[in-house]
Amino acid sequence: MAQDGLDALVVRSPDNVLYLTNYWCMKGYDAVVFPAQGDPVLIVLAPQLQEAAQSAWVAQDDLLTFDGYHPHDPRPPWYRAVDACVEVLAERGLTGRVGLELTQGTQGSDRMVGEPTTFSTTWPDVIGGTCAEVVDCSMLLARARAIKTSQEVERMRLAGDIAAEAMEHVAQRLRPGMSCAEVGAMYEGYVHAVGTGYKGKVDYARGFTLVWSGPTIRTFTATSDAPVQGHEPTLLEIWVCADGYWCDLTKNACPGELTPEYDRLTEDLLGVYNAALDHLRPGASMAQLDVLVREGIDELGYPQPSHPIAHGVGARAHEWPVPHRAGTGSFEQGMVLAVEPGVYLEGGGGLRVEDNFLITAGGWERLGTYPDDFRGV
Repeated sequence: MAQDGLDALVVRSPDNVLYLTNYWCMKGYDAVVFPAQGDPVLIVLAPQLQEAAQSAWVAQDDLLTFDGYHPHDPRPPWYRAVDACVEVLAERGLTGRVGLELTQGTQGSDRMVGEPTTFSTTWPDVIGGTCAEVVDCSMLLARARAIKTSQEVERMRLAGDIAAEAMEHVAQRLRPGMSCAEVGAMYEGYVHAVGTGYKGKVDYARGFTLVWSGPTIRTFTATSDAPVQGHEPTLLEIWVCADGYWCDLTKNACPGELTPEYDRLTEDLLGVYNAALDHLRPGASMAQLDVLVREGIDELGYPQPSHPIAHGVGARAHEWPVPHRAGTGSFEQGMVLAVEPGVYLEGGGGLRVEDNFLITAGGWERLGTYPDDFRGV
């Protein structure tokens, strides 16, 4: 912030509020005023005051509320949140150069995941009328969040442990003819039921899946009622969130013996995957990771995946950095990356493997525990 000449940040994306205060909001209306000097102020929906007081790192005097319903104010609740931010900025003399999340294209979910609250022009318009200059702080936050603290890594480990247990639960019960939707419901139900309260360390857990089997394996398609195949992979695209921190995995299972074609594809893709993991270490080129994976897939004669082959994970399932052959930058100790090479065949079918890896001084550490090689599991 000092390098960018910022007096304060005003942050409202749930994942950034969590990162800065340790509070994971219920509805996404909340905000934090985070000054370059002095203590942050967390502004929460009034019914959430007790929960925020229990979890947030801010002092009690710096925890403010706004009403979800006000008898004399017909505006939506987030207008009262931004009003409170403006009052804090004025009271603390933070009216010079202020950063907002002006270009953050995605955000982590609040705990009412079915109706995410998104950024509107209300925020820059109102705050811009109070401060001398409003600038974008999205990349500043992204860079800071890329290097994980030990507390963040521990939450991600817990998310990974829950995800692995749920996958074991599903793999043991997977049968040919089940619908992919049934498999997804089984997985997500296990995460919510077992993950909430998990080992006394997780207050709230949710799982989200896309499930495809055999010929329905293709990227960017929804789960359907298509049947589970007996001798082809059933692929689960998995996001598990534990108290606001995520793992992003792709795991596979097969109720019978794989066909020779799929056995060969599995062996080939694991070879590309392991070569990519050998590249993960502090100082290694991000661009070269993308090159290694895509050239490896090309040399095997398979089509290229239409998605990034790696990205950061943390308080969102997808966050910076996103290695790209035309990009720049090097891996740093403390980053957590999802690595996910995939092959999608013409007309349907294919395979993807994915886990999350902490960059360590000596290379990497896998955060997930369910095996990538699912043959015989």
